[in-house]
Amino acid sequence: MSPYLYALFSNITFGLGAQIFTLFSRRISPVWMTVLKGAAGCVFFFITIMLTGGFSAAAPKYIGTFFLSGFIGLGIADILLLKSFADLGPARTILLYGFQPLIIGVLSFFIFGQTVNLLKFCSIIFFLVCIFIFALESFRRSGHWSVRAMTIAFFSMVLDSVGIIITRYSFNGSDISALQGNFYRTLGAVACFFIISAFFNVNFWGTLAKMRKRDISLAALGSFLGVYLALVFYLVAIKTGNLAAVTAISVTGAIFAAVFECVFERKRPSKYLLSAFVFFAAGMYILLI
Repeated sequence: MSPYLYALFSNITFGLGAQIFTLFSRRISPVWMTVLKGAAGCVFFFITIMLTGGFSAAAPKYIGTFFLSGFIGLGIADILLLKSFADLGPARTILLYGFQPLIIGVLSFFIFGQTVNLLKFCSIIFFLVCIFIFALESFRRSGHWSVRAMTIAFFSMVLDSVGIIITRYSFNGSDISALQGNFYRTLGAVACFFIISAFFNVNFWGTLAKMRKRDISLAALGSFLGVYLALVFYLVAIKTGNLAAVTAISVTGAIFAAVFECVFERKRPSKYLLSAFVFFAAGMYILLI
């Protein structure tokens, strides 16, 4: 299967999980939700690895780089991401990720020697048009941007890009599977949360004990969709695909986030959303031919 389809599946599952992340980030806190989804993802990957033959031998160097990429990209970056989700909503936050293909493209060219051919470049342009359409809709609706929240989202995107580059470097230098790589990454995220909890009162267990079973199940479902499945698909994509093209598909997560917002909030899709779908379909067609 094409790595770009895996990136698309990752977007869909993350878009679903993002609705749940946003709910609990607003209800409790972004840090608490990030701790839960990171810890749950780590447990899900550990169980899967043990059920599919156990861990394979790997060089400590690359275990360390996977760990570092998770510390940065799934730990620090995700705390900032969920903070922006709570302030702006998932769709508007992911708008800023439209700049990620440009950053990834430049970094992957200098580090890995990857180039972007004309067709892939055209598909990236179509995906960026999707972002512009959402930006136009958001501006016309609110009349302004939240500078502080958008700055937080931007720094989240930069740190996520660094995590992606380190992850690809780890795959290039080792034969670690996507499942095992994901486990080390989520382990890095959990380590990040332990460090943060030493400075901030997260009250993770106290809050969890007070929650209803229905809410705990919903948060676990969000972690399964938005962390476990999304990362399984995404790491397969970046393991073999062109990084700039893969991240270009990922920024269209704003479309899926907006679609799921329409479903959960029971509102009709706007003309902007429908227009964005047209450009998204065109970009995917060009990318896959």
